Amino acid sequence: MSKTKSKLKQGRSVLGGWTLTGHPAVAEIMAAEGFDFIGVDMEHTATDVEGFYHNVLAAKSTDCDVLARLPACDPVLAKQVLDMGAAGIIVPSVNSPEEAALSVAMAKFPPEGIRGASLCRATGFGKNFAGYFAQHNREVLVVVMLEHIKAVEQADAILATPGLDAAFIGPYDLSASMNLAGQLDHPAVQEAQQKILAACRRHGVAPGVHVVPLDAGEVHRRLTEGFRFIACGLDTGFIQAGCRQMLKAREVQ
Repeated sequence: MSKTKSKLKQGRSVLGGWTLTGHPAVAEIMAAEGFDFIGVDMEHTATDVEGFYHNVLAAKSTDCDVLARLPACDPVLAKQVLDMGAAGIIVPSVNSPEEAALSVAMAKFPPEGIRGASLCRATGFGKNFAGYFAQHNREVLVVVMLEHIKAVEQADAILATPGLDAAFIGPYDLSASMNLAGQLDHPAVQEAQQKILAACRRHGVAPGVHVVPLDAGEVHRRLTEGFRFIACGLDTGFIQAGCRQMLKAREVQ
């Protein structure tokens, strides 16, 4: 079982990195720093299945799990990234229990799901097919993103879906759906997040959130609130912060 899923099942928290660049060197660097998982964003980036494959290979020497943030609730793409060796999928814009059920089904083999079997990289190109097939359904990580006010309104029905491991709040999309784009501290946006958190607790699904600012204090605050699946920053943000730190030298000339 992946480190991420194992820790979540034990009731522990996990911290992940998030990559927009999709470059395997970046994934390798971040994985080696000790994150539990790396979320490779395939929704808002140019990263395709081949690019994702190289990210998985880059992190292979570490115990960091590589997860695919899909561009949509797409059974074909889910199958492809899992075939490449993804430890799990993060499905965006899940606004109904039907979409949640499909998210689980497309990650799992029959009879629990609809994922097609093949002699792919994840099975050692067939060498480990029997063992992989036997263990996969209980080991794959399924994360749904609740990032619209419609999802908040149906949170209990969505999170009652069997097979969900975590529910991840997309704070920017959630705020935009409330006509409060980017106002993450607005009381209404915070209230919506707390509704999702409470629903997660009721249904035994690990609550998750993306802490975009590079602020360890904010990560700690979210952990204290009860969030257990946390994406920390962005690779692009780490690069920007490093550049800005070095350019402060201009201020002392």
